Amino acid sequence: MVRLFLVWLVVLCVACNSSKTVEEESEDTYEKFASHFKNASLTFQLSDTFLIKNKDTAALRGATYSSFLADSVITKTFTKGAKVKYIPLWKIDLPEGGHYFIVKTEAARKKAAFLLVFDKQNEFHASFPFLIPDADATTDQVTTIDKAYSISKTITRRGENTVIAEGKDVFAYDKEAKNFVLVMTDPLDEKNLELINPIDTLSKTHKLAGDYSRDKKNIVSIRDGRKPNLLTVFIHIDNGKDCSGEVKGDATITSATTALYQQPGDPCILQLNFSGSTVRLSEVEGCGSRRGLSCSFNGSFTRKKQTSTKSTKASKKTSKS
Repeated sequence: MVRLFLVWLVVLCVACNSSKTVEEESEDTYEKFASHFKNASLTFQLSDTFLIKNKDTAALRGATYSSFLADSVITKTFTKGAKVKYIPLWKIDLPEGGHYFIVKTEAARKKAAFLLVFDKQNEFHASFPFLIPDADATTDQVTTIDKAYSISKTITRRGENTVIAEGKDVFAYDKEAKNFVLVMTDPLDEKNLELINPIDTLSKTHKLAGDYSRDKKNIVSIRDGRKPNLLTVFIHIDNGKDCSGEVKGDATITSATTALYQQPGDPCILQLNFSGSTVRLSEVEGCGSRRGLSCSFNGSFTRKKQTSTKSTKASKKTSKS
């Protein structure tokens, strides 16, 4: 009987010690977890370029961390059964207690960033795909957390012909639902791409220099050249369907009203004829390599009116008087 009592006592002691150890570990888990993250302040911003180049490799260990992201999320982001590393990056204090944690996930040479939400009781509530880089070399992604704790995901796309489009989604955290909801969206619309003029800031003192256009996507921009007998030109055409073209370089002034675009190594030769406030382009030869088959550089472009500095000053002087 004594032997049986001693065995029971030993078992009870072991059980009590085991229970205490688990409790202590559970109390330390969050602190240890949070200690791996660097503090970040708002406004916070993360770009896909920075994430891809990030060299942090110290991974979180333990099955608990991997359970923060559902298998379906991992499969969608990486591949089914991928062995994912969870690497701590930053933590952001929430105004009512708790934290946003930003974790870098990495598997098979692919990286992504997820945001984890913990409340003031240190309980996990939600995960959010903070930034998932794509394989498109023409896009740039930036995710921002503003001072209202809203999350903005912005994507910009640069086209073949120095054209940019931008899209944005804004999310807010719903405490009751314990997830992020989309509150505003401005989709990436390639039909409304903005054309960027790469020579816009160059000087335009020559009498032929200026901006000529048919519309926002069909322009002839002319600036002062590197030499007195040269003009710098940028020409962009777009038929709004499936054809566009572009040239940029020097045009030699051949008379008071004509210039010839011709570059070494470029088969395209364009004649520019100036008359009043218009310039007419004529393809001389070899321009098919600089545009699509169903459009051409041929056509007339009208010069945009410029606000005179003198007239602006005069109007200000008049208003003062």
